[in-house]
Amino acid sequence: MDHTTLVTGVFPAMTTPFAADGSIDFDRLQAHARRLVDGGVDGLVPVGSTGESATLTHDEHVQVVEAVVEAAGDDVPIIAGSGSNSTHEALDLSQRSVDAGADALLLISPYYNKPEPEGMEAHYREIADEVDAPQIIYNVPSRTGRNIAVETADALASHENVVGYKAASGDLGRISEVVERTRSEDFAVLSGDDGLTLPVLSVGGTGTISVTANVEPERVSDLVWTALEGDYEAARERHHELAPLNRALFAETNPIPVKAAQEIRGDGPARYRSPLTQPDDATWERLREALDALDEPEVPA
Repeated sequence: MDHTTLVTGVFPAMTTPFAADGSIDFDRLQAHARRLVDGGVDGLVPVGSTGESATLTHDEHVQVVEAVVEAAGDDVPIIAGSGSNSTHEALDLSQRSVDAGADALLLISPYYNKPEPEGMEAHYREIADEVDAPQIIYNVPSRTGRNIAVETADALASHENVVGYKAASGDLGRISEVVERTRSEDFAVLSGDDGLTLPVLSVGGTGTISVTANVEPERVSDLVWTALEGDYEAARERHHELAPLNRALFAETNPIPVKAAQEIRGDGPARYRSPLTQPDDATWERLREALDALDEPEVPA
């Protein structure tokens, strides 16, 4: 698969639905995958942070990848989350995900043990050497406790299997520098913060791995593709239209609000694995207000 196509556009960070007994609801998972594909997204990202991968067993992780691959068919690529703070565990999850049909991998940086830059690079380089699949490195310091250094991203960009960088640091200057330093490589930078998708695109990003696209795949796709095609006026309109929902979706720890938003839209119920809990009443109300505003019919000019 062409790397440029693989890492351009909108890739929902999929939620993982659960049944009342806490097991994975595979029927709802596959229906959600098809709903997103029909909504015009460019790929699917199961079992990432939004998919509550931290509370899935390794077998469940692979089963989710298999189910999403089956639901999507050949319509869009599947980029499976397969990172860990343990290199050998990430290697195992990565290879099993590829064997399950994933087209590419999303690898969160090692969390909790907080490696130094040389350890961070060695971690990613070993996985890229051992697993023959396109890989996206994922910087989200709010969850991991450590930024991936710009120099580390730059060094990894030349590896033939490292094709992109998911930017979720909230630091546009850092993101812009990664774009700047890797422009000569076959390497893409994707927004990992829905509120910063348009700014990231403006400095050279190629798309987004999006939470908001779980509930608004069409609007997020319109924002990204109008920007990529150079119509920043239209993209700004979408950005501001989606801004209240983007803020509501991060009023509590992700994916608590997005699952509630899915329930409001009829793709529920919102169920979580402990230690995540139901959102509070204020979050429910905020989500309803944001979704109601988007559902209002447009007034002709």
